[in-house]
Amino acid sequence: MCRIENHPLMSNVDAATDLNFLALVLMTLWLYLPGFIANTFAMMWGKWLPKTGYGPWPIDGGKTLKDGNRMLGDGKTWNGLIGGSLTAGLLCVLQLAIVGNNFDGAAIFASPIIGSEDAWFSIGNDWVAAYILGSFLGFACLFGDLTGSFFKRRQGLKREGDVSSKAPLLDTLPFAIMVFLWGQLFLGGSLLASSELIYPMLAIIVITPVLHRGFNLIGYAIGWKDVPY
Repeated sequence: MCRIENHPLMSNVDAATDLNFLALVLMTLWLYLPGFIANTFAMMWGKWLPKTGYGPWPIDGGKTLKDGNRMLGDGKTWNGLIGGSLTAGLLCVLQLAIVGNNFDGAAIFASPIIGSEDAWFSIGNDWVAAYILGSFLGFACLFGDLTGSFFKRRQGLKREGDVSSKAPLLDTLPFAIMVFLWGQLFLGGSLLASSELIYPMLAIIVITPVLHRGFNLIGYAIGWKDVPY
């Protein structure tokens, strides 16, 4: 069994929390959900906003580097980055609305802002804190995605029409690693930065390519994505 008992919140819980490893993995995925699906939000903003006559606005401005390849490509846009990050904030607010601001040691669906009373994102009230936290996680995800795209371009790997770039690890791992890394580095004091979540984070990173592929297939099936990858 795994115990979340070294977190400051545990002093307020009658008994130390016992969760099996799978439950910890699921709780970690729940807490970091805004960061994990920010890519989907960014894709929606990148695809749908231009239909209204606004954008797209490529982040690299069409710039080509010395290797002859674009810095990031047309698929990485400001409307996707900003819209995806802010929409992730709304998801975190929805999570707070669903579970409230209480901590149940046995609950997988813990409040995303638990323990964040003194955190840098705790501004105004719980709803504002949740929105800032979710937007932060969304931005971390998309920054990781941009990092992976940059290195793919340096290797000459890019999507051509409906043909995948054939770089599944660079398409998936950078965003997951960045979300968890930023969580551990910048969310100290909150439950998201608990050291007890490190091993579940590593497990999620390992299975992220499968999760990402599954989400993409669902998005393709319902018409949100043009390609199934």
